[in-house]
Amino acid sequence: MRFANLGDYEALCALDSVAETDAGRRAQIRAWLESACCCVGEQQGQALAYGVLTRHFFGQLFIEMVMVGKAYRGHGRGAAILEYFKSAQAGQKLFSSTNLSNQPMQALFLKQGFRPSGYIDNLDEGDPEIIFYHAPR
Repeated sequence: MRFANLGDYEALCALDSVAETDAGRRAQIRAWLESACCCVGEQQGQALAYGVLTRHFFGQLFIEMVMVGKAYRGHGRGAAILEYFKSAQAGQKLFSSTNLSNQPMQALFLKQGFRPSGYIDNLDEGDPEIIFYHAPR
């Protein structure tokens, strides 16, 4: 795992399933890279996953994105990103979120020691956003 930079832009867009068809996501990836809050997981120089950590959630550390390329899902890449952020931010609270419909991400959060901390309605119609919390170590 390493911090990502603008040189990773094309690789991150290529592995992001939303960026394939959404110019807004591609712009968001560029913004994340420019803000220096993005990490990339790679193998033999190939980007397989990335994660984004911000402080946009009430001034708290917030894992805004964990994206694993379709071909690399189910092999611990998402867990590695969460572990990276937990260890890099030891002693601080971490928050993240996912939709109620995203069962795999909820299971990953729970396995990594995150706990539900509430939900937000009305972001995605009929699919509440569940907030997760990880206590400081």
